[in-house]
Amino acid sequence: MPKSKLVTIFGGSGFVGRYIARRMAQQGWRVRVAVRNPALAGFVRPYGAVGQVEPVFCNIRDDASVEVAMRGSDAVVNCVGTFAAKGKNNFDAVQAEGAGRIARVAAAQGVASLVHISALGADAEGESGYARSKGEGEAAVLAAYPEAMILRPSVIFGYEDKFFNRFGKMASRAPVVPVIGADTKFQPVWVDDVAAAAVMGVLGQAPGGIYELGGPEVKTFRGWMKEMFGVIHRRRGVLALPFWVGSVMASVLGLVESITLGLVTNSVLTSDQVKQLRHDNVVTGEAKTFADLGIDPAAPEAVLPDYMWAYRPSGQYAAIKDSAQNLKA
Repeated sequence: MPKSKLVTIFGGSGFVGRYIARRMAQQGWRVRVAVRNPALAGFVRPYGAVGQVEPVFCNIRDDASVEVAMRGSDAVVNCVGTFAAKGKNNFDAVQAEGAGRIARVAAAQGVASLVHISALGADAEGESGYARSKGEGEAAVLAAYPEAMILRPSVIFGYEDKFFNRFGKMASRAPVVPVIGADTKFQPVWVDDVAAAAVMGVLGQAPGGIYELGGPEVKTFRGWMKEMFGVIHRRRGVLALPFWVGSVMASVLGLVESITLGLVTNSVLTSDQVKQLRHDNVVTGEAKTFADLGIDPAAPEAVLPDYMWAYRPSGQYAAIKDSAQNLKA
């Protein structure tokens, strides 16, 4: 019996990576999940048969570590990303240098296919460090591995997302939800649709190149918040804060983090995120899209109720409560 093929997924226990790992296991491939802490990635093992999905250690800042993690692979997927502008695992180290390192090693080892997860707005000349490092990472990947598939998703939503979940929690506790860039446009994309696109690249069912991935709907930040309020059955207002207020808030939070030497981490709003929010996050039409892959992306309204019920006034009992109101005495 021929040995099944092997895919190494860097960041395979992360938000996007775990969905790709599950799909690849369903395809019958052996899946190596390369992460910084394998002990915390054990939840991926049940995605396949015993021994089919295996977490392994990898530090993408180290050539030797990447080489060992990738050894024997037929395909590689890089899902590693960060929102940290400082520290050892910052934008440049992870999204620019790390991405290039993975591509160089993949080319040297003769890996048959490489899929790299980037982001809409990636631009080596971009205003924000995040966008700039993503753009530099893409350039490094293509320089080492010209046939790579690069996926640029918009804001990704799904059960573990940090977008709708974050603001859903805020809406469940406060009468108004403050947002920076209320008129900035987003085109949220379901995480499993991104995973499906990546799998097509791994299997050779789609050619390399850059793909911009956005969902079927474009709305402003304010518009998506109102849509989310409807899903969680909350009457809430959106407090649109100007960018200068966001910049001040981010600076103060950043200062607190610096003064406390990182004991207090700024996970609320950074100066770089304020810069990102000045730009729409939608498909530009300058690259290939889901249409070129034959994928019909899911709309948020079809998926959000499956996990946003937790922020409803009655939580998991909302449907029962609504049904009881229709009963006749």
